[in-house]
Amino acid sequence: MTRERLVSTARRALAHRAAGTQDQAAGVVAVPARHYTDPDRWATEMDRVFDRLPLVVAASCELAEPGSYVSGEIHRTPYLVSRGADGVLRAFHNVCSHRGAIVTPPGRGAARRHTCQYHAWSYDDRGRLAGVLDAADFGDIDRACMGLTPLRCAERAGLVWIIPSDEDAIDIDTFLCGYGEMLEHLELADCHPVGRQTIAGPNWKIAYDGYLDLYHLPVLHRDSFGPEISNKALYDAWGPHQRATSPDQGFERLVDTPEADWAVRHLNGGVWTIFPHVSIATMDAAGRMYMVSILSPGPDPSSSTTTQLFLHTRQLDESRLALAREQMGFFERVVRDEDYAMGAGVYRALRSGAKQSVLFGRNEGGGQRFHAFLDQLLETDDGDLSQLFIDAAGESTSLSP
Repeated sequence: MTRERLVSTARRALAHRAAGTQDQAAGVVAVPARHYTDPDRWATEMDRVFDRLPLVVAASCELAEPGSYVSGEIHRTPYLVSRGADGVLRAFHNVCSHRGAIVTPPGRGAARRHTCQYHAWSYDDRGRLAGVLDAADFGDIDRACMGLTPLRCAERAGLVWIIPSDEDAIDIDTFLCGYGEMLEHLELADCHPVGRQTIAGPNWKIAYDGYLDLYHLPVLHRDSFGPEISNKALYDAWGPHQRATSPDQGFERLVDTPEADWAVRHLNGGVWTIFPHVSIATMDAAGRMYMVSILSPGPDPSSSTTTQLFLHTRQLDESRLALAREQMGFFERVVRDEDYAMGAGVYRALRSGAKQSVLFGRNEGGGQRFHAFLDQLLETDDGDLSQLFIDAAGESTSLSP
């Protein structure tokens, strides 16, 4: 069924390509400008989106070996995710039980123990308190109660999620609305890490709008890669999770090939977004390389940060790894100096009050769906959260012409 969905999108792309058309929503939608700038709405988004939904923090291939770990902070949750010697993936709040310091600095690596840089308390790969500096002088404590605080986590389709909320409001499979099966076609679990980098960005929704927006590509990116890319878009949805691609994005190679022989690698291109904060962009570079962009809101409505993970389907030799890292530098500059510089200006302009709303055209159905679902989510209480995603999965569709 999942391959058939890819084939269906390819058929649609070929039909649009032949006709010079694209997917069209029913009409133009106006989104209030204050939805980007209002501090009260932003606080509600933090509570009802980023504090209770699963959030991607890593790729499974970064945590393939026992002892491997990734640490960082997403939204307001410092996290440490590690693969234990028993092969089990575990996540913890990266906060020392002694005085609340960050235990492991942000990054990825391998360690049997994680030692706090403040007073050298250490924890094993299961989060248990393993060592206390000058324990006899410190005094009696119940070590069994002083481990790292666990975080719920999940691993699907080669990606790793943490779930910040202690409440069991939604499980990962309900949240994914069947999208995890589609993401399996990217084969991220079999990829090899190329590198990570972090970029400061604008309001989180302005950044996310860009993930779903092909309309801007030949204009904003006219001096980088834009002239090579069509701005016509096709959108497919699995609940709030969406794929954006173009009729001209490599589908022409399928024209003279029987459908039964269509290779998955020719069907799974484009940009795959995971609500509320991830974009997976596909690119061909001595094989297939992925840029996984993990967006985290900043401390107020004006800002965000994005961690870009670069993964490759092949184990690259030194020369090709150097070329892949040149691509990393290129996309760091494009996103920072083009997308996010523009986004910061958009936020400042909207904050001025000059416009009461922004528009999403019929050719921007992906953005329309994102904002509509977000509005629904903000009105949904914890007890109804799973049902919201179940209902959204039942409505999963593509935008027809």
